[in-house]
This record gives sequence, structure tokens and C-alpha cells, in this order.
Amino acid sequence: MSESNVFSARRLSPRFEAQGIWAYWHCDGRAETSTVLNIGRRGVFLETGNARPIDSIAQVNFLVHEGQIRVEGVVRHVAGGHGVGLRFTAIQVGDRRNLLQLLDRLGRVRAVSSPLPLSLAWT
Repeated sequence: MSESNVFSARRLSPRFEAQGIWAYWHCDGRAETSTVLNIGRRGVFLETGNARPIDSIAQVNFLVHEGQIRVEGVVRHVAGGHGVGLRFTAIQVGDRRNLLQLLDRLGRVRAVSSPLPLSLAWT
């Protein structure tokens, strides 16, 4: 499988590179603004040098043109010094449409390879 179309057997939906997208998030008692490296319907990979414990709950607000997107997620992957992978567990009522519009826009740009080596990429 080529890296330009990352879609592992464990992944249930594609992820998209998210250049220029930011998220404000709160997890494990700390708030942070991070660059979104990639995002899909089921999760996101946020750039941060501050690791969070696996299974920590995070509240995430995406700063995008499509409108307000507020989700809750759980930390599923930590790439030390690179970022954290969150699996979405809930999305605020009314924000799902904005998330789907964001993914549609990103999908039209390109479904891309992981910005990290596959060994570090969140799946």
C-alpha cells in the first residue's frame, strides 16, 4: 500500500492531512492550542510536545471555517515529542455537519500520507 493513501486494516475511515487547522484542547488538567496534523471521522492527531496519558479524556474545539466543531476524545496514541492521537468518543449536537463539511473539503484537496513515519502515525 502506498503512503499516499494511508488506510490500514485497523483504520475504519481515511484520515486527511490538515494543513493550517488548529485545535484548542483541554486534557489531563492542561489546556493547549495545537496544529492538527491529520483528521478523520473517528479521530485526530494533534501536534504537541506534551504527552498525555493513554486513556485520558480530552475536550477539543477545532478552529475552522466550517463553523464550530466540539468533540470529546480519548488519548489512544502518544508519539513522544511529536503529538497525540485521539479517538473521538462524542461530538456536540449540531457540530457533526461541520465536521463532515471539513472532511469533505480536506478530501477534495487530497487524501495524503501520514506526516509522521508510519511507525509513529496514529491508527
